[in-house]
Amino acid sequence: MRKTVSFKVSDISKFKEAIVHWAQRFEEVVWLDGNSVPDKYGSFDALLAVDGLTSILTDTQEAFDRLQEYQYLTQDWIFGYLTYDLKNDIESLESDNFDGLHFPDLFFFQPKKIIRITGNQVEFLYLRMVDDEIDSDFELLSQDIHKKEEISEEKDVRIKMRIFKDEYYRQVQKMLEHIHHGDIYEANFCQEFYALDIQVDPIKLFAKLNAVSKAPFATFLKLNDKYLISASPERYLKKIGTKLISQPIKGTAKRFRNPIKDRASKEGLANDPKERAENIMIVDLVRNDLSKSAVRGSVHVDELCKVYTFEQVHQMISTVSAEVERDKNPVELIKETFPMGSMTGAPKISAMKIIEKLEAFKRGLYSGAVGYFEPSGNFDFNVVIRSILYNSTKNYVSYAVGGAITARAIPEKEYEECLLKAKAMREVLEG
Repeated sequence: MRKTVSFKVSDISKFKEAIVHWAQRFEEVVWLDGNSVPDKYGSFDALLAVDGLTSILTDTQEAFDRLQEYQYLTQDWIFGYLTYDLKNDIESLESDNFDGLHFPDLFFFQPKKIIRITGNQVEFLYLRMVDDEIDSDFELLSQDIHKKEEISEEKDVRIKMRIFKDEYYRQVQKMLEHIHHGDIYEANFCQEFYALDIQVDPIKLFAKLNAVSKAPFATFLKLNDKYLISASPERYLKKIGTKLISQPIKGTAKRFRNPIKDRASKEGLANDPKERAENIMIVDLVRNDLSKSAVRGSVHVDELCKVYTFEQVHQMISTVSAEVERDKNPVELIKETFPMGSMTGAPKISAMKIIEKLEAFKRGLYSGAVGYFEPSGNFDFNVVIRSILYNSTKNYVSYAVGGAITARAIPEKEYEECLLKAKAMREVLEG
């Protein structure tokens, strides 16, 4: 079905820059960049999909059934995203908060052209109808490496808050009341920052955000006039054969230029009882979600509360795995675990209801997932966090941040953690 041709490239970093620019001529683009971050479950260093032959775009109603049918009928690579609001297709829930972005709830496409980078090897996986363009596309990309495009600076971006600090404190206090009443024991509470009437250059934003973050699940997604610019550090769910892997993040600490302070910050996170408790709660939730599909007795916690270091922050990450039956439908595996525990809370349904009531914006693609299905049914999806979303028709830019609220939460400290997570996005937008 696809023709595969490989080339060797001497300067991969320049080639990756060229490929993101080249992709902009297409209406559908998904670029996934691992940024050379060690990943024992990684299948490539970077992956590009462009130019949809077929696609599916839908609201939440029966979304997973439609995706399951599309994935089955296509029997090919498909790339796309799942918004957080697909929770409404799984449970009796709704999303009535303000939405300034208007992304469709679910979108996947079958690309005519896929380019996969591993080391200095570049593979072109093209459908037969366009495979005669492989050589010319590689030549064009090789020429683009040597071009330096001048991109105009954005005008001043004025970031606004959907809720102010005092309102944030009040809403966290309400969430704490729910916890004390026993309705939930943890929930992820998020807030939106946005800019109106502004035009930005998505490629430039991605280059800047990726340079300062170097995240393992960085994503550039384009769907016509809508863009996702993501520096996500988190894997939601990956399937390799009969194995499922989830790597939830809970726990964040500041980086310091001073090595002694930086090491102390990392050790402080590793030993922080509050952060460990939050992470362990989500690990229990993920174990429960995976057990819906798993072969009995196969759910394991491979890593518990391990601290990883990224450019901007230290993060506490756990790894949970499970075995599933070989004939289990891949879309069903996602449906049974979606939305991811790290962005909801526990118990999950109660947490999602309270989140909807207390948050002031519709999450949409934020805290959803971007990724792909292979023809074999294997898949890999990230968690959409540390991300800028842009609707170029409405001239609306948005990023959101959040954190886990537990009985030990102090509203002021939670707010500070939100600002720490938002730092890279704000700097990139404001220059």
